[in-house]
Amino acid sequence: MLIDFNNQAGIITGAASGLGTAIAERLATYNMRLALFDKDKGALQALKNELPSCCEAFPLDITNEKEVQEAVNAAAGIFGKIDILVNSAGITGKTNVKSHEVDTDNLQQVFNVNFMGSYYTSKYVLPWMLKNNYGRILHIASIAGKEGNVGMLAYSASKAAVIGMTKVQGKEYAETGITINAIAPAVINTHLVEMMPAEQVKYMTDKIPMKRCGTLEELVDMASYILSPNNSFTTGFTFDLSGGRATY
Repeated sequence: MLIDFNNQAGIITGAASGLGTAIAERLATYNMRLALFDKDKGALQALKNELPSCCEAFPLDITNEKEVQEAVNAAAGIFGKIDILVNSAGITGKTNVKSHEVDTDNLQQVFNVNFMGSYYTSKYVLPWMLKNNYGRILHIASIAGKEGNVGMLAYSASKAAVIGMTKVQGKEYAETGITINAIAPAVINTHLVEMMPAEQVKYMTDKIPMKRCGTLEELVDMASYILSPNNSFTTGFTFDLSGGRATY
């Protein structure tokens, strides 16, 4: 399928590592202008140096609403518009912990990054998209948000909230030329997965009928379509990327 982003401009959160970096690298090949959001200033600058000069780095705390608002407006000021938003910033928090043992502060931190961060960026990007009656928003959710992973209450619940937000936003802006979707990956080979306890990863991969992790290339292929003008009649939907684990 031929995909033409026609010199579009986009924002990618969590751009300095994992899924965010992979998506940024792919979109840069389409000659897109990109605003890269991440709290890791060093890694963010290193990525910017690898990408074309039309990419801008914005070190920020995705859980700080004012910082997000200022960064979104600054990016829109540079590019003159915002066509695409990818919410890839995310953390797992403490895992392999049963619900009655969950640390409340840690749970709140996970929600602040995974849900509130995605809420803040979409809140301030949508007005820019509405100006042009066009936009593509992609929230990175998780299979854990659909089915719930044992020992991962904070992560599972926060990603379920992201899926719920996707459904609401998709319906709210369905007549505006803006599509808002999510991807629910199973285990994808990233540094985030490498940091999880081995038993937690085994628990998740054992549930995948294909018996393997997904690859970053598989994810960015799907993301590229979802973010493209070709995806014009699907919104409020959570795409499966789970090796057969999700059947709905």
